[in-house]
Amino acid sequence: MANVQIYNASAGSGKTFTLVKSFLQLILATKNVEAYKTLLAITFTNKAVNEMKERVIGQLLLFATPDSQVKQGEKKASDDVMFLQLAEQLHLTHKELQERSQKVLKHILHNYAGFTITTIDGFNQRLIRSFAFDNQLYNAVAVFRKGELLGLVPKLHIPNYGEFYERRYFAPGFRSPVLVPLFGEQVPFGARLLFSCGSLPELKIGVEICEDLWVPNAPSIDLCAAGATLIVNCSASNALAGKRKARRELVKAQSSKLLAGYIYASAGEGESTQDLVFSAHNLIAEAGEVLAESPLLTNAVIASELDLKKLLFLRRRQNSYPQRDSESNLYCGVDFDLRLTETELTRTVNPAPFVPEDAAARRERCEEVLQIQALGLKKRLAHINGKRAVLGLSGGLDSTLALLVAARSFDALGLSRSGIEAITMPAFGTTDRTYRNACALAEAIGASLEEISIREAVLQHFKDIKQDSEKHDITYENSQARERTQVLMDIANRDNALVVGTGDLSELALGWATYNGDHMSMYAVNVSVPKTLVRVLVEHEASLAGGKLREVLLDILDTPVSPELLPPKDGVISQKTEDLVGPYELHDFFLFQMLRYGSSPRKIYRLALRAFAGVYDGATVKKWLITFLRRFFAQQFKRSCLPDGPKTGSVAVSPRGDLRMPSDAVSRVWLEEAESL
Repeated sequence: MANVQIYNASAGSGKTFTLVKSFLQLILATKNVEAYKTLLAITFTNKAVNEMKERVIGQLLLFATPDSQVKQGEKKASDDVMFLQLAEQLHLTHKELQERSQKVLKHILHNYAGFTITTIDGFNQRLIRSFAFDNQLYNAVAVFRKGELLGLVPKLHIPNYGEFYERRYFAPGFRSPVLVPLFGEQVPFGARLLFSCGSLPELKIGVEICEDLWVPNAPSIDLCAAGATLIVNCSASNALAGKRKARRELVKAQSSKLLAGYIYASAGEGESTQDLVFSAHNLIAEAGEVLAESPLLTNAVIASELDLKKLLFLRRRQNSYPQRDSESNLYCGVDFDLRLTETELTRTVNPAPFVPEDAAARRERCEEVLQIQALGLKKRLAHINGKRAVLGLSGGLDSTLALLVAARSFDALGLSRSGIEAITMPAFGTTDRTYRNACALAEAIGASLEEISIREAVLQHFKDIKQDSEKHDITYENSQARERTQVLMDIANRDNALVVGTGDLSELALGWATYNGDHMSMYAVNVSVPKTLVRVLVEHEASLAGGKLREVLLDILDTPVSPELLPPKDGVISQKTEDLVGPYELHDFFLFQMLRYGSSPRKIYRLALRAFAGVYDGATVKKWLITFLRRFFAQQFKRSCLPDGPKTGSVAVSPRGDLRMPSDAVSRVWLEEAESL
């Protein structure tokens, strides 16, 4: 739009002079004598067409004629002005401009049909004649790349109902491409065209038109099966109350099931005619997500970036995605190239991919996850005819969520919540705050509470293994975690109960769990819930609760995340998890991008900078990304023997489901890329 010039002036002010001068400037700016064939000038009337042609030819004749041959009185002052202005603007000598004018004039006079100045109606008639093939007229899209016509794609499904009556004019398009003459060239024409970018092999573009999207067998289905990663739809979709939402959901759904990008562009406001108002509805979607959308009934240009590598990863992972077959060979590839540059990201990158931004969607997500967790535990209890459950209650977020889920499960089974045995096991790092919260929570939920101090048992264990109790190393920490797990397992055996695990997805990803300690249980309800979502789920339960339960949940939410394995300082938690392994919001982001979309460290880093702009700088993101990758690969052996637990989202690390990864997988390539950032 930067080259658009609008002339708005009254009669006799020189509009025609300016337009003629602009036309001449374009055709005389190059040594190509056929440059005029690339220009299209459109006027309103035949009279104006003739006048414009006469003025252009007349000016060229005067420019080309030496002054000595011009009869007295035939050359106007304005002619000299235009000649001098053009010579200066084109950086040509008077002789060069004269010679160039002579050559162009001669060529135009010998090829007058290519001298295109026409009316709007004349141009439309020309288009109709051009697009007529085998005595049929087709509704078609022309695909250009920087002025080069790459191909023509016809509309396959022609509506003829309601306000649509296209079959009066257009024939349904055909699939197999043919070559048709257009503007002096042989152009591929057919629905089975794939426009493939040589400089970006992931980009393959397919085209469908308007109604093609709304039919059960949309052309985009076969286009994507043949390799298209981006579908473009040019449409003249009218505006109706409620249709905008239906159109958005259709585009969104099509991009989702095809695992493709989808660009939808509709005729705009101002193109309305008679009974119809056109929607001006533009959409860009990617794998079920709307990246950009134009305002309601407002002409606007929208833009976004598409993640083609993500789309291809999703297709590879979903082995039910249609594979190339004999039909795919019927598609004709049309090659083109793009100049590749690194652009600034403009698309929104959610820093909390496990947590919906919209409040209503967030509430819905919370209820879904809590119900999945509860029903998973309910099924396991019903299967073993279990009436009791045992869990360690620390006063932290994870065990709080596990207790809330257990309460829902027992309610669904019609069992008394007193059958939930909450065991609090204070040790060297337990603070008064977490201890009080654990006790208050059990009471508010209606679970039975048993307190078992593990201090003496652990100290005896230190003596047995000759561990200095003042040496606060990994043995000091893990001995407590393993002792707690042993207590839970033995109580479960004693009471014929099921040990409910409390560890979450983020801890499993980082290996932030003691092997054969808190990493082990009989059913792990939080196993696919990341830490960022654990907090939101507890907040959701707090919003539904009242009285003492609400009060204690809010205090737990306000307590720093800690395993409480090191002695407190002045009664306050001394061991904050995020100080040691990094912010969970970053780690959850890394985990999502790596497992859900197969993103490389470099890509994860770039997306994180966009998502956490103003929160974390590049050095901080890089530091914790390296930590994440190192721990993720090194700790796979813990995930290889996870207990059962319900899958609640699209990212999970169960060895029986999503993550089939050898425990000795090498991280070198990943770490090298991260360290080079």
